[in-house]
Amino acid sequence: MSQPSTAAAGPLMSKSMSAVIVAQFLSAFGDNALLFAALALIKQQLYPDWSQPVLQMAFVATYIILAPFVGQFADSFSKGRVMMVANLLKLAGAAVICAGMNPFLGYTLVGIGAAAYSPAKYGILGEIASGEQLVKANGLMEASTIAAILLGSVAGGALADWSILAALGICVLAYGAAVAANWFIPKLNPARPGQSWNPAKMSRTFFAACKTLWQDGETRFSLVGTSLFWGAGVTLRFLLVLWVPVALGITDNKTPTLLNAMVAIGIVFGAGAAAKLIRLETVKRCLPAGVAIGIAVVLFALQTSMLSSYIVLVVVGILGGFFVVPLNALLQHRGKISVGAGNAIAVQNLGENTAMLLMLGLYSLVVMAGAPVVAIGIGFGVVFALAITGLWIWKNMQKRRLA
Repeated sequence: MSQPSTAAAGPLMSKSMSAVIVAQFLSAFGDNALLFAALALIKQQLYPDWSQPVLQMAFVATYIILAPFVGQFADSFSKGRVMMVANLLKLAGAAVICAGMNPFLGYTLVGIGAAAYSPAKYGILGEIASGEQLVKANGLMEASTIAAILLGSVAGGALADWSILAALGICVLAYGAAVAANWFIPKLNPARPGQSWNPAKMSRTFFAACKTLWQDGETRFSLVGTSLFWGAGVTLRFLLVLWVPVALGITDNKTPTLLNAMVAIGIVFGAGAAAKLIRLETVKRCLPAGVAIGIAVVLFALQTSMLSSYIVLVVVGILGGFFVVPLNALLQHRGKISVGAGNAIAVQNLGENTAMLLMLGLYSLVVMAGAPVVAIGIGFGVVFALAITGLWIWKNMQKRRLA
């Protein structure tokens, strides 16, 4: 029987929340293991260095192309079932790569599944957690995601050093288990059933939602902040792949995944701190952490030992978790009221993935131009710190105008 799509007043870790967290962990584990397995595969097949971010750009492009449609898809059906369908698409994409077909094609199919999955996985939080619990629910979601990044990245890289086929097989199994976990999410009522499926009308509705969210100062602040964060985060992941051989003299597939894992560990702690220290009314407290992320990235680019690299990247992760979790909660809270949670997350995905595409494209061009990797890292950190400082100034100016 369908359950009402309203947040329960019971304990945070309900049956619904537990199922969502487990399914998210398995799906994100597959995503991260697959990325490093696919990178090892294209490295083995002698693709040039600049093609590595292109693999992620193909993934990201699906989010942008499908942005007008996936929010309505999430809001028109039970979100748990939407998550199941999305994980089936990821499973199919991983199977394509595992079968020896073009890795760019398979990873694009995984991207289609991920684009459909994201509005549902975040949108469902507002339906199974009360407003007071929403930051904590986001903390759980981020902690689950980061734990999956930690284990999935290391598993993908380590297994790829032993057998790329085994690494790909683990991804297929993870997605299959995620599909099974989705089945245990109780069937909630659709948030906005009966909407038109005419593509032109859906596009108009989506861009109207974009306009509504952008005109709201709080959601505009959230959209810009999260877009900058995730655009920088995905670029840092690829920077690590090229930085490790240059700075540390290590050429295996595992070491970059271990360094990514350090960021993941830090984000778990940062997300927990944000859940305890920041409320929706005090979201602006996350901004100093955003500026500090850029400074920490500059320090990281200058490291020459594994231990110091680990320490600095854990700090980057702590700052990142403290920065992004409150911004996500703010968007979900206000977006649910104005345009629907699914549409709000789809708009957020458009912004984040446009930022990713632009930053990855710029990164690819800089690598093709032959810029030193350490210099790229320093420049990247400086630009990010300046961008968040600009966002901070903008937020303060907005507050003064409203006063």
